[in-house]
Amino acid sequence: MVVRMRSTKSHTKNRRAHHALVGMKLSKCGNCAEPVRSHTICANCGYYRGMKVLDLVKQTEKKQKREKAKKAKT
Repeated sequence: MVVRMRSTKSHTKNRRAHHALVGMKLSKCGNCAEPVRSHTICANCGYYRGMKVLDLVKQTEKKQKREKAKKAKT
């Protein structure tokens, strides 16, 4: 099948005008004032909308235990 009419550069660019990337919207964490994406838990303190959701200390301890176990195996 052959293209009947070649689309011009301007038509192609007009079609692609909606393909632009949009930057992330950041807001401040209510607890520690770190920049955080909207509707997500703060990665710095583990709070979301004024409530403690994640215990980051426990997570880091678990991660360190796993790394030690991995090193012990090798």
